[in-house]
Amino acid sequence: MRVPTASNTVYTHPVAKVMISIPDELLERIDAHAESRGETRSGFLQRVSGAAVAEESDARRREIEELLGPPVPLGADSARLIREDRDSH
Repeated sequence: MRVPTASNTVYTHPVAKVMISIPDELLERIDAHAESRGETRSGFLQRVSGAAVAEESDARRREIEELLGPPVPLGADSARLIREDRDSH
């Protein structure tokens, strides 16, 4: 459910409000950047923090996939694969 506010910000319900500490100079840069893109401060911070979290998640997924190696084809002979792996050590 979207909840309109007195400003141009629209919240989806439920939404958490948080208090964070940001140096004044950085906050000025954030506000200027958000304004230049026609965004609210909250909208800008939501977008960039969401992108950062997604990027880290994607990087972690790629790291895990690299550690696991290529996927085993469906229908593969598991006993043969186990023997090959055992014999390769």
